[in-house]
Amino acid sequence: MTKVAVVILNYNGKHFLKQFLPSVIEYSKEAKIVVADNGSTDGSADLVVNDFPGVDLIRLSENKGFCGGYNEVLRKIDSTYFILLNSDVEVTRDWLKPVIELMDTNPHIAAAQPKILAHRQKHKFEYAGAAGGQIDILGYPFCRGRLFDSIEEDRGQYNDTTQIFWASGACLFVRANCYHEMGGLDEDFFAHMEEIDLCWRLQRKGYKIFYEGKSTVYHVGGGTLSASSPRKTYFNFRNGLSLLVKHQRISVLLWKFPLRVFLDWAAAFRFLIGGDGIHAKAIVVAHLSFVRRLYHELKKRNNTYHQVGTFNVENIYQGLIVFKYFLFGKKNYEDLNR
Repeated sequence: MTKVAVVILNYNGKHFLKQFLPSVIEYSKEAKIVVADNGSTDGSADLVVNDFPGVDLIRLSENKGFCGGYNEVLRKIDSTYFILLNSDVEVTRDWLKPVIELMDTNPHIAAAQPKILAHRQKHKFEYAGAAGGQIDILGYPFCRGRLFDSIEEDRGQYNDTTQIFWASGACLFVRANCYHEMGGLDEDFFAHMEEIDLCWRLQRKGYKIFYEGKSTVYHVGGGTLSASSPRKTYFNFRNGLSLLVKHQRISVLLWKFPLRVFLDWAAAFRFLIGGDGIHAKAIVVAHLSFVRRLYHELKKRNNTYHQVGTFNVENIYQGLIVFKYFLFGKKNYEDLNR
């Protein structure tokens, strides 16, 4: 059994492996490194075998998505900690040590993330995770360092160690026993927001999620689905409704769900008048897909409650990020409570 396993789930990311795997190898001497190939067709697996013989390769027969791929692979790896690392992430010297030491000192920390900066603009935070994920009362996610499309520069304002609500799937440190206790990632999410769901379940079980600002990685972002992809819009809005229904009491869903639907449709209208009809359509399709799966969603909600035993969590932002951002012009995380 190893203590730390860095697991990179790859799908047709040969160019990213060639570019970033060397930094993972160089700066992760104390870890087992695994590339899990998710049914790639671009020669990624052969690249690992031929150019990186010290890296373990696990081949999956088909693309099982982010969730299904990791669930299958992590069942095959015996380690105390898993690090789910995107193939488009450049790590830095000593990136592992601060986070692992933090988790070693507190067994209640089930998952954590480092500071995530943008690879193309290394003075700025990266969209997917930044300085730790938060969520508002309607289930809209945001980050310290990133509110919607407003990205902050890294001025050292988040060089702290603090509890957060969700840790980014781009570089997710998680205790293996906690991951398996929760049944892994929810494969219905396929991709996007699955790490938020996992962190939410972990917190309902009594665990904590942390951010460690003494560790830094650089993320390209959009390696699988770019921000301009309507498929990404579809997953974000469909999975957003799934999150809300799965983790909220019926008594609050009676007002939260209709308001969330209204705000989603407002976003669709905003896309439409802005000339992005394809994204407006993606939101409509996402909502229709959710309605078709409603019985399944409610059944899963019930199963989750029996698994974790409560709806209570701390650390949810008690406000509406949509109103703060679009109506009151709060563009930086630090301004939210001013």
